Amino acid sequence: MQEFGREERVGSEIHRELALLLRDEVRDPRLSRVTIQEVRVARDLSHGKVFFTLMDAAQAKQTEAALNKAASFLRRRLAETMNLRTVPRLAFVYDKSVEAGMRLSSLIDRAVAEDEGHGD
Repeated sequence: MQEFGREERVGSEIHRELALLLRDEVRDPRLSRVTIQEVRVARDLSHGKVFFTLMDAAQAKQTEAALNKAASFLRRRLAETMNLRTVPRLAFVYDKSVEAGMRLSSLIDRAVAEDEGHGD
């Protein structure tokens, strides 16, 4: 059975708390459709990289800027809810892996359809 390090546990807890904060407390409408995918925390817990996705990828740059602007507010709220000596500084990054996965999936579907068409 795999043991999880402290940074994974803290990242998981930050992930849960950020999702709740974005849902319940952030009033910026640009941030209402954000989905937190993963939080990676440095070994010394000084920094955390938060990966997020959106339904509308065209809004990624504006949303990333808005999240990074709200990072200090979110960090302060995390400090109030979490039992940590120091809460990591947050940096938000748009996660392109979902987009890439959908693109690859459509390419595979197209290739399978072409193979079925040529299989006669």
